Amino acid sequence: MHALRMALIVQKYGGTSVGSIDRIKNVASRIKNERDKGHQVIAVISAMGGVTDKLIALAKELSNDPVERELDVLLSSGEQQSIALLTIALNEMGIDAVSTTGRQAGIVTSGSHTRGRIERIEPTLVNQYLEQDRTIVVAGFQGITKDGMIHTLGRGGSDLSAIAVASSVKADLCQILTDVDGVYTADPRVVENARKLPEISYDELLELASVGTKVMQSRSVEFAKKYGVKFEVKSSLNNNPGTIVTEEHEAMESVVIRGVSIERSQARVTITAIPDTPGMSGRILGALAEAEVNIDMIVSNIASDKLARHSFTMHTNDLGRAQSALKPVLDELSADAAIETEAGIAKLSCVGIGMRSHSGVAAQMFEALGKAGINIGMISTSEIKISVTVEEEQIEKATRVVHTAFGLDA
Repeated sequence: MHALRMALIVQKYGGTSVGSIDRIKNVASRIKNERDKGHQVIAVISAMGGVTDKLIALAKELSNDPVERELDVLLSSGEQQSIALLTIALNEMGIDAVSTTGRQAGIVTSGSHTRGRIERIEPTLVNQYLEQDRTIVVAGFQGITKDGMIHTLGRGGSDLSAIAVASSVKADLCQILTDVDGVYTADPRVVENARKLPEISYDELLELASVGTKVMQSRSVEFAKKYGVKFEVKSSLNNNPGTIVTEEHEAMESVVIRGVSIERSQARVTITAIPDTPGMSGRILGALAEAEVNIDMIVSNIASDKLARHSFTMHTNDLGRAQSALKPVLDELSADAAIETEAGIAKLSCVGIGMRSHSGVAAQMFEALGKAGINIGMISTSEIKISVTVEEEQIEKATRVVHTAFGLDA
């Protein structure tokens, strides 16, 4: 992959990578290096680090609830600033570069303002510039609705833009350049022996993203999987190889666990003495959904007295809102129904497609935690993931124990 010649490369640079004039010059130099090798480059750029937050703060000085259509107009200016500055830097280095907004790049979106979804890309102008052998700098995080409204894509929008652009122009390589070296077997700040993965499957990265790994947003990975876009996550601050994210292949199954991820600041809510009648779970979860409480792990069982018990986890910040939403529902259900809560827990997850073809993975995980004196709370599984809750003060120890137990140490 690194020996490609005369390739079309899409590179995405995040806000940290273009956070100052010196860093913009560094990005321009990296792009020039690719051009000097004979490659064509499309760079998808985020707003300079901190700019989006500053723009939101300005809007909040005028209104506690800014009109979302106008927020989109405002926030999209952050990327336009950074693409113009980078394009100026490239031209100063002798690179024939041109910037394009999301609209000019043909990124057509739908959905609500500030939370847009990419429907399709019509890369007419981009293809014209490619035919002219120009370097193209595209504003990430934004597009245009079919009605001509400026639209931003929400968290991780620039990653999504890059994957979509790479798909639309049939790029040879898509690189997500950020402030991390790639995807690691665990957070290196927690596990000293964590190592960078040379490759990972879409499904594994999706699971890791859903349980706390902050390398990429899930929807960007989902888009890449849907359209078969192989991409590389690597650092914009050095030239080290990153992690290739691709379709799974047979050799991947030999690795049982690909990585370990953690989510802190979790809370557990348990509702007891629920009548075991149809529709009870729907009413409870419906109340939480209406209060916009996102729940994660769910465990339900029925006791010998025929009363049900539901437990679920959520972020600690949502605990108060969940209790307020559930109280009127429980008052209707049963005089004995009650809510129990527990804060100060964290979630530990092991992910790997090798679980499909290897037995005893859960037993190995639980045995390692037990030997270390770490008690498990709730358990949740999928085809390629096992998650457990532990006391938050033990989460780092638990992560290191499990990382070692599955042979992930460098």
